[in-house]
Amino acid sequence: MTMLELRQLSKSYNGRPVLDRLSWAFQAGEFVSIMGDSGVGKSTLLNLIAGLDTPDANGGSPIIVDGIPMSGLDDDAATRLRRARMGFIFQAFHVLPHLTLLQNVALPLLLNGLPTQRAAEMLEAVGLGCREHDFPHQISGGQMQRVAIARALVHRPALVLADEPTGNLDPDTADAILTLLQREIKATGACAIMVTHSQHAAKKTDKILHLSSTGLKETTIVNPFAQ
Repeated sequence: MTMLELRQLSKSYNGRPVLDRLSWAFQAGEFVSIMGDSGVGKSTLLNLIAGLDTPDANGGSPIIVDGIPMSGLDDDAATRLRRARMGFIFQAFHVLPHLTLLQNVALPLLLNGLPTQRAAEMLEAVGLGCREHDFPHQISGGQMQRVAIARALVHRPALVLADEPTGNLDPDTADAILTLLQREIKATGACAIMVTHSQHAAKKTDKILHLSSTGLKETTIVNPFAQ
């Protein structure tokens, strides 16, 4: 089943095209990584999918999430869709400083009117079960990244968007987090899209896409030192 469809998606800033007529279909249960040069528009693409930025008008519906055209939603409806169906892992974490780690992770559950006990389970899953009453200023950047990952997954979203989710993690923790992402995606049938510069992280996904000025293309990672 197609979870996300891009149809001739374009985005320009001050007349400079960043994404040009991008089309791709992402399937439920699929863990996809997107790689590409810096500045090519990878983070812009995630922001557009999330509805945090607006695509250029193309006379149609360039972004369709779970069969719902995003362009047909008003602000309230788009917010409800994001809240219920999406999970976000941002490079900047966006962990709320006035909430404990447990409260941060529980927030999507509260906003969706769901029981909150899974918040403690997800904190445990990212190795922070003993820190649930701490505040963000008491933990490291890598630990905040793990809180952000737990928060993104806690409400079992249908679509997970991750911008460099392992960028602040040591290799062992990064592997554990990627395994957690894989497990959650397969258990819930979600679709996950991960922007990454890490070849090691990309190899953990089902499919690797390369974003360039000519669009998206499925690729494999080639070892430049191979004979």
